[in-house]
Amino acid sequence: MSISAKSLRFDDDSMWVELSDGRMLGVPLVWFPRLLHATRAQRLAYEISRKGLHWDELDEDISIEGLLAGRGDETRHTPVAAQ
Repeated sequence: MSISAKSLRFDDDSMWVELSDGRMLGVPLVWFPRLLHATRAQRLAYEISRKGLHWDELDEDISIEGLLAGRGDETRHTPVAAQ
């Protein structure tokens, strides 16, 4: 059986994902900097797919498999050099 997201909500510090098997995952927003720094409207402009969550405007994709494995944003952010 494939587990998928059923619904999604946010509070000040976390993203809450209700799964199709009845579990609720609380995920710290600090795991996903694009969501952490997004406006409320940007956070709520998501799409749920069979495999995960997508925010077109934020260019953010989060897999349910990754959330269940405890993985956050795995992209490498290159710091901007001081001028």
